Amino acid sequence: MLELLIKKTLGNFSLQSTFTAKNGVLGILGPSGCGKSMTLKCIAGLQTPDSGLIRLNDKLLFSSEFKIDIPSRKRNIGYVFQHYALFPHMTVMNNIGYGVKHLEKKQRIQKIKRMIERMQLDGLEDHYPSQLSGGQQQRTALARTLITEPDLLLLDEPFSALDSHIKHLLEKELISIIKNNFDGIVLLVTHNIEEAYRICDHIMIMDKGNNLQYGTKDDIVHTPANLTTARITGCKNLLDVTVLKETDQHLILKSNELIFKAIKPKLKPSKIKVAGIRSHHISFCSDSHNNDNTFECTIIDKINGVFSTIIVVNCKRCILQVELSKMSCPHIHKCNSSKLMLHIPPHQVFVMDKDE
Repeated sequence: MLELLIKKTLGNFSLQSTFTAKNGVLGILGPSGCGKSMTLKCIAGLQTPDSGLIRLNDKLLFSSEFKIDIPSRKRNIGYVFQHYALFPHMTVMNNIGYGVKHLEKKQRIQKIKRMIERMQLDGLEDHYPSQLSGGQQQRTALARTLITEPDLLLLDEPFSALDSHIKHLLEKELISIIKNNFDGIVLLVTHNIEEAYRICDHIMIMDKGNNLQYGTKDDIVHTPANLTTARITGCKNLLDVTVLKETDQHLILKSNELIFKAIKPKLKPSKIKVAGIRSHHISFCSDSHNNDNTFECTIIDKINGVFSTIIVVNCKRCILQVELSKMSCPHIHKCNSSKLMLHIPPHQVFVMDKDE
């Protein structure tokens, strides 16, 4: 288990990070400059926190109280950098073997060969990084890290250097590699919620040096605790609301002239001020639709993507975005009418506090 409670100030930026992580993949998600990479560097020993502690599997790596600061090379932590940081003058075999060069030659070569086979790098042993594809470079960087048998694996935006058309393939490869070759703790830094959701078991949201929310990936996506988390996870419809009525099961909310129902959350925010509805959860329906939360709306704009269209509507003086698949709703995309009926599923409305 990894335990972290640190503070670090650099110039005008202040990092205050507190969390624990167990075996599995924890995604650290947030915008650029929020402190994600600095958190990894403090854990790895590449940056020294101003105060706090870092404990890995009951071993103190850093403690300001006890004046402990284990050197990076002795922390047994694997770090795969954003652009892999392979040695350009070394072959694949030498790059992978760099972390075990202290071993006797025969043992070292055996370990390298086993790792090359596990990472499907056979035939590339004598290639240099410049001769490798992005995926081959990534696997080489992972092999160089995993061959040291680390207790903790840190991945700093491992897909940012790759072309979009191979990212999904390499994500699947990475998941397979981790599941088959590593049973410890993995911290994955990213600013992409889709990437985090596909790869990670848990997600921690960071912004401006602080941890805003930590939970399972489904909790983070379906029940954001605050406005910033909702925005970071891609929610496009965020409405200032007041609570008109509260029952055992539901909340009746009002935003401008829109009065709609939401399922009552298990843990009610202290002061509900914002309601969020993800754009792909809203649908259009016929005039005869009698479900709750069905309203007439006016189309303002259509934004065409490759596989989906964003329909921007005015619904009782609330501007909403509705994302529709082109395949599933072709009639909507061809519709020339400016008025449609819109349905908001009550169980897809989440409520939260507004950030101070």
